[in-house]
Amino acid sequence: MNRSVAGLRVLVTGASGKIGSETVARLTGAGAYVTALSNTRNETLAADRILIGDTRSERDVEDAMDGVDLVVHLAAMPHRDAGTPYEVYSTNVVSTFNVLAKAGARGIRRAVVAGSINRYGLPLNVHPDLIPAYFPIGTDIPVDVGDWYSLSKLNDENSSKMAWRYWGIDIVTLRFPNVGTVATLTDRSEKMTADPRSGLSEAWSYLDVRDAARAIELGLTAKTHGAQAFFLAANRTLMPYRTEELLDTYAPGTPRLRPFVEREVPMDLTPARDLIGFEAKYELEIETLELPTVNAVLQTSQA
Repeated sequence: MNRSVAGLRVLVTGASGKIGSETVARLTGAGAYVTALSNTRNETLAADRILIGDTRSERDVEDAMDGVDLVVHLAAMPHRDAGTPYEVYSTNVVSTFNVLAKAGARGIRRAVVAGSINRYGLPLNVHPDLIPAYFPIGTDIPVDVGDWYSLSKLNDENSSKMAWRYWGIDIVTLRFPNVGTVATLTDRSEKMTADPRSGLSEAWSYLDVRDAARAIELGLTAKTHGAQAFFLAANRTLMPYRTEELLDTYAPGTPRLRPFVEREVPMDLTPARDLIGFEAKYELEIETLELPTVNAVLQTSQA
């Protein structure tokens, strides 16, 4: 059974972001005292301590660690195109190293880090026609990194392994897929339905932001040891089509390690269930439809 965050002080970096603000509210509601660190001012955050700072700054992070028992590191440039290659890569890897190093040196025993499905390289790869080595996409899927954001998320996991080995801080990295609200995910579903091939490398996966915050709480209270990293997603895809039909059409030669039932997401969610007890609660209401022929789909996407 998981422990509780009640009465503990939790540092949340990137607290003003989409996942950050939801996480701050959830942890506060669970009885935690929250130190919110953000690079922008947001007085609406449900935290008793709100700080403005840069997670690349040793001083800012050191100050934010005062009295902290647990750390949630969400601060990052969230996409390949969020800045120049140098800005995206250097911001992400320096921030993660700095936060984990300061936490480890302080003797903080546990952290949760926002990872990404992109750490295996294909969703943002410079070669968009690449197909995953197999389905379901799993924890040890072969990596083929072709962009600086994906490289930063891969190396963030290396920083976590190093921090655990050196300081003994237990770390859970959550490899988030497309995370959003019902409205943004519905829009994403409509666009992906018009072009199913565009979602293949992401296994047509998604996660409601409320589930993302719940997974973070579970990561903080679980009893895992070491530097763990695994994928998260809703149990079913963003697509109205059956998964086996999608794979038959868009990845016919790719090995399948098991069959998929109806709209089941072709991603291995077992580690999330086994290690932190997570299973998504929020899913879009999507009616199952027959998959059109490829030509019909192409005509629809070009209309």
